[in-house]
Amino acid sequence: MYKAINSGVGKAIHTYDMIDAGEKLAVGLSGGKDSLALCWLLKNRLKHIPVEYDLTAIYIDPGFENGFADRLAAHCEDLGIELIVEHTDHGLVAHSPENRENPCFLCSRLRRQRLFELAESIGARKLALGHHKDDIIETLFLNMFYAGEISTMAPRQEFFKGAMTIIRPLAFLDEDKIRNFTELMEFPVFESACPSAKQSKRHAVKKMLRELYRTNRKIRGNIFRALHHVKLDYLL
Repeated sequence: MYKAINSGVGKAIHTYDMIDAGEKLAVGLSGGKDSLALCWLLKNRLKHIPVEYDLTAIYIDPGFENGFADRLAAHCEDLGIELIVEHTDHGLVAHSPENRENPCFLCSRLRRQRLFELAESIGARKLALGHHKDDIIETLFLNMFYAGEISTMAPRQEFFKGAMTIIRPLAFLDEDKIRNFTELMEFPVFESACPSAKQSKRHAVKKMLRELYRTNRKIRGNIFRALHHVKLDYLL
């Protein structure tokens, strides 16, 4: 399983020219299985490739009770990865009475902004995030359903005229494969205390897509391939 997972990461890094030799990378760590796998894979790759780079993980604590920042820091220490923890009230603000309509959007925006700022402060011009193939597909439908546009996450995406670049090395990997990998590796489980974790628009889209996937196992791959074969002449 590791060989297939590592191959998928290597393919994404090579296809989108994600990492340059000698650079400093910031990794956005959430405590979820995807970002934990990303941290481990990026660290472990250094043992097997000729390219050297420096890793620093960043965790933005959203401010909910029963947080896991200390346990996450201990896990990163075991991996030999420096972790920066930023304690915020982003989650509380996003779920305040003044922002009931879309707490996930505000929380995500605040977190992303702070990740950019902290990455810049340590001299990193690239921020690696743990989004995978299913996240990319789900974002396509989220943007169509709720934003009225056809767009999604890009595996490599520049911001601020190239001053900061987001990379997504897990872009070619299915969520199920990442989950199986993290269970095999016995990574610790950090449960999110966010009250919207199981009630978000993304969760609803994920549920819809999984029902479709059960009817035809080719659908996931076909959607992902379709993002590489857009026929502009047949759009409005």
